[in-house]
Amino acid sequence: MMWLSANEAEALSLSLSVAARSVALSLPFAILLAWVLTRRRFIGRTLLDAFVHLPLVLPPVVVGYLLLLLFGTRGPIGSWLAQAFGIELIFTRHGAALATAVMSFPLMVRAMRISLENVDRGLEDAARTLGAGALDRFTTITLPLMLPGVLAGVITAFSAALGEFGAVITFVSNIPGETRTLPLALYTALQTPGGDHAAARLAIISIVLGFSGLLLSEWFAHRVRRLLGR
Repeated sequence: MMWLSANEAEALSLSLSVAARSVALSLPFAILLAWVLTRRRFIGRTLLDAFVHLPLVLPPVVVGYLLLLLFGTRGPIGSWLAQAFGIELIFTRHGAALATAVMSFPLMVRAMRISLENVDRGLEDAARTLGAGALDRFTTITLPLMLPGVLAGVITAFSAALGEFGAVITFVSNIPGETRTLPLALYTALQTPGGDHAAARLAIISIVLGFSGLLLSEWFAHRVRRLLGR
């Protein structure tokens, strides 16, 4: 983009990459948890539901701090990953993807649960009587019918990941070219003398990306519902 500086274009590219990684990381777990919370009744289900949605009500800085404690170089998970696999998350774009994944995960699960609750369970029961196993029923009936919620959740989570700030800057800092995503670049521009024009450009990009994501989510969900005859 000719009207963006090299640093601004780099921040935009990094944001898109981090958001895509966070969605790819979250998607299988979100589908599984949405199904478990909708289809299963067990002791502790309410507690699990509250834990999944906790990032929605916690300050993002608190989430980033907890990630730092768990996945930092001295954290129980972070030190194990470093010693066993040589993986370091703190101060890296991989850590930024993890932080955004944690923050956007509840939005993905919520959209999928709403869609799954509208799936006719009679179709699953009919498939069971015909001899279809649990995995067959899920892949051939349940998953296609909940697809509008899956697509809506993915796009909403991607859009939310583009705008995540607090958890990212707390967990992986604000490193140019590595963790400085679009919101962090905007924050840096606001703190820089004469950075008003850069901040305005980055704010406009953020607004356009967020608005486009919401419209795309609704369009995809509506399109898939029409294809499925719903």
